[in-house]
Amino acid sequence: MTIELINTGSELMLGRVLNTHQQWICRVLADRGYTVDRQVAISDESAALVAAVREGLGRADWVITTGGLGPTCDDRTRELVAAMLGRRLEHHPEVEAQIRSFFEGRNRPVPVRTQVEAMVPEGAEVLVNRHGTAPGLALWLDPNPLRPDGRPTWLVMLPGPPRELRPMVLEEVLPRLAKRFPGQEDFVCRTLKTTGLGESYMEERLDGPLKELVDGGMDLGFCARVGEVDVRFVARGPEAARVVAEAERRTRATVGEYIFGADDESLEQVLVREFSGRGLKLALAESCTGGHIANRVTNVPGASSVLLAGFVTYANEAKERSLGVPHALLVEHGAVSEPVARAMAEGARTVTGADYAVSVTGIAGPGGAVPGKPVGTVFIGVAGPAGTVVRRELNAFDRETFKYLTAQQAMSSVLRLAMAGAVPAADGRG
Repeated sequence: MTIELINTGSELMLGRVLNTHQQWICRVLADRGYTVDRQVAISDESAALVAAVREGLGRADWVITTGGLGPTCDDRTRELVAAMLGRRLEHHPEVEAQIRSFFEGRNRPVPVRTQVEAMVPEGAEVLVNRHGTAPGLALWLDPNPLRPDGRPTWLVMLPGPPRELRPMVLEEVLPRLAKRFPGQEDFVCRTLKTTGLGESYMEERLDGPLKELVDGGMDLGFCARVGEVDVRFVARGPEAARVVAEAERRTRATVGEYIFGADDESLEQVLVREFSGRGLKLALAESCTGGHIANRVTNVPGASSVLLAGFVTYANEAKERSLGVPHALLVEHGAVSEPVARAMAEGARTVTGADYAVSVTGIAGPGGAVPGKPVGTVFIGVAGPAGTVVRRELNAFDRETFKYLTAQQAMSSVLRLAMAGAVPAADGRG
């Protein structure tokens, strides 16, 4: 089975919008054993859209388009595809009723332009949009007039907004896909999420333990991102589940100290889950990250049962006033120092009564470097029942990456400390 994905939108070509559809759709399909063979992004220009869809239909078993189904003048997918296939556009009363219900439920008048969304290509199946007005459309082309061999092709057209597209894929497309193209049961994909060890080091550690399984046909992959490395196992066939389970067992036995979660879990989700399960409370004292750690933690449902308070003590006066950092420490060592990071963490823990407190203080740049402390220098303190530990890192990146990586290191440090129940040695390899 060959799959092609066509993402439409001039905003993609102008760099105004990030194409998240490609990653999300490919991931959802791959998790179910369907691999996208080709993906293209094109503008809303008519000729480009027709050419891309015609090419896809000429060789693929399944063609997916995203965008161009709305009511505005640049939404052309519906009519262009219908014209290319020689299909009439027919008024669909059920779609019109759904559109009216959508606006009436929000006490808003129905825009006249939305009526075009109720026009459906002849023979198309409507995919219900429960989060917007433009329905998805599906056409089973059997025979497919654009394929030399006439083999059938499934053409699925999806709306562009992610809040509409994603539920539609999960609720409308995937159930139909399982019926249309069955037989993907013997596919298993598992991802282990790690932090604290670089991609090359991770591969070196796992090369020996996993060699037998890789030689036997298992696909082993690594994906590096800021502060994380994903280790991915993919296997097919009757033994797929056993092979992947064995790969995970060997990986955990080899690099288990760096693994914090699996599949789609984020570090903050694991942190909230583990703290909540242990009945632990957390406090944050941030300087150089400006509240970024608190933002990530509070994005997780249930964070209120874990996070007591977060202090953004950017100025020295705030460190003294809110966290009780001694003025003498700031004068003698500077705000970016091991003693100040220690005092910030201990102060936050004392003020809030939390079980654990994390502090970060550093030089995000591009200025601010001093002798012995280049741009990117950061100190991360963790105070807990067994004492306080401070680690020093050098995150010499742009400010946004600096903040994200520092937050990653801070959350990793306190998570490991809490799960171990003791103060670990700072290894400086984060």
